[in-house]
Amino acid sequence: MAQSSNSSSLLDTSGLETLAGTRVGVVYTEWNEKIINELIAGADKIFSKFNITTHKIAVPGSFELPFACKQLFEYTFEKPESAVEAIIAFGTVIRGGTPHFDYVCKAVTEGITRLNLMLPIPVIFGVLTLDNEQQAWERLGGIHGHKGEEAAIAALKMIQNGRAYHSQTH
Repeated sequence: MAQSSNSSSLLDTSGLETLAGTRVGVVYTEWNEKIINELIAGADKIFSKFNITTHKIAVPGSFELPFACKQLFEYTFEKPESAVEAIIAFGTVIRGGTPHFDYVCKAVTEGITRLNLMLPIPVIFGVLTLDNEQQAWERLGGIHGHKGEEAAIAALKMIQNGRAYHSQTH
């Protein structure tokens, strides 16, 4: 299994101090509230460290994440003073006894992928797809790191990359 500790650069936050004041959107599900709250707490820990402002929206479930991410982008894009430069989609899908798990995972993955190809800002995939709840806790400060913190770092690095690219091309 992949572990965040296998890649020290993944957790490297040097240079992110220059992003203070940046706005990041966080779209999260109401399902599996304990797990989602911990994902958000991990992201907030990183955001507070770098003085990042967040705009948060709750949706019923993971299936609704892509639509809400698009909606959040469109809403903030119209108001430059509140525009987000990245969005994180947080959800948790736990395998059950029906194929529902497969359909939801496929739909949300494809939806977020399409958004990354369509929108001018990154949408970070923070959806945990799990066989059981124990796997969530292994990814929220356990053996597999903290996926909320990692998603926040990924969002900030993608903002930084985008700014660097735009400064070179303009």
